[in-house]
Amino acid sequence: MNRLPRTAATAALLLAGLAGAAHAATEPTEKDAIAMAERGAAYMKSHGREEMMKRISARDPDFVQGALYVDMRDLHTGIVLAHPINPSIVGKDLLDVPDASGKRYRRDIIELAQKQGKGWVDYQYRNPTSGKIEPKTTYILRVGDVVLEAGIYKK
Repeated sequence: MNRLPRTAATAALLLAGLAGAAHAATEPTEKDAIAMAERGAAYMKSHGREEMMKRISARDPDFVQGALYVDMRDLHTGIVLAHPINPSIVGKDLLDVPDASGKRYRRDIIELAQKQGKGWVDYQYRNPTSGKIEPKTTYILRVGDVVLEAGIYKK
């Protein structure tokens, strides 16, 4: 008689552990962000900038996976060229618009892309999954005269 409740409790703990592991596995990592940006760069090199912009705008699953997505900005002006989550910012110059902490991170993105071609920039941004302003780190990758960006939210 004592064995059944123990088995049920063990099963419940095992299921809870598996559910937690499954949730953790779905959270994108820095490697996922780099891979997505590089996938975008490869696609852009073979199909062109305009086709990449179309795929981003269409929320193509290769470039939008939950809170991880690729967007594109002009290397020289910083103007957003394509954004799958917030299309209202496309075509806008937001270089001097700060994040919630006052950081003008878009200038950091452009400067890093121009000088090094790739790297990470940290800032605060609205997480499309939670709807909250959260710390984010974004991998930026220069491809010709544009910057591809893919970021993850820090927990």
